[in-house]
Amino acid sequence: MDEKKLKVLAVDDDLINLKLLKTMLMKTPNVSQVVEAKNGADAIGLLKAQNDIDIILLDIIMPVMSGIEMLKVIRADESLRQLPVIVLTTDETKKGEALECGANGFLMKPVREKDVLAKISQLAL
Repeated sequence: MDEKKLKVLAVDDDLINLKLLKTMLMKTPNVSQVVEAKNGADAIGLLKAQNDIDIILLDIIMPVMSGIEMLKVIRADESLRQLPVIVLTTDETKKGEALECGANGFLMKPVREKDVLAKISQLAL
């Protein structure tokens, strides 16, 4: 059986973080594509436009729409509710809130490659 190829949505207002995530993810054989968004509002737009996204890596602290706000929108939307979301943050205190709002996983930044890949294979494959 073929490994599933994942399309990942990475959401972070820090472009360096986005590039790092993308580089990490593209090194892994089971990720076929990484779509980037700079805030929750952009990410929601992308999710509505592309219905083949498999998993979301979501920064919490962002302008326009934070990760927590975006999580609430996703979990309230029938068509997006099932998507696995891994929250990334430098703020340990946000973990409880993120999980309460429907995050499937939580990683502290700076994110380590092996942690991110382990979480993704646990949730999306």
